[in-house]
Amino acid sequence: HKTAIVEAAVARCSGMSPLEVLAEVGGLEIAAIAGFVIGGAAARVPVVADGLITAAALCVVDGLVPAALPYVVAGHRSVEPGASAALAHLGIEPLLDLDLRLGEGTGACLALPLVEAAARILGEMSTFADLGIDA
Repeated sequence: HKTAIVEAAVARCSGMSPLEVLAEVGGLEIAAIAGFVIGGAAARVPVVADGLITAAALCVVDGLVPAALPYVVAGHRSVEPGASAALAHLGIEPLLDLDLRLGEGTGACLALPLVEAAARILGEMSTFADLGIDA
């Protein structure tokens, strides 16, 4: 049943701009998430994405401001097929694959320590040269 609804929506939106598609089949939450991601990118702040609705919002972002997508980290691969398909379409590889379908940002919460650790490694880790070691 879900597949038929999505297929009808895709057919109805053929040829529309990303904003028109958002107005036709999106919801306020998708618009808000898309705006949040674009704002994060404008401020050079990474955003940890989570789940199907967020993946749909990322497709809108891709159509509006594709330069914002490098600021997105997918926290996990949702078991929802649409979420995985959207991330694959966008070329975003999730950090975790734990068969989650809990919602409420749980995958993003689990991935956040990895993102924080990566940022600390990039910003704080000494190089061999810093330590006086010949490599």
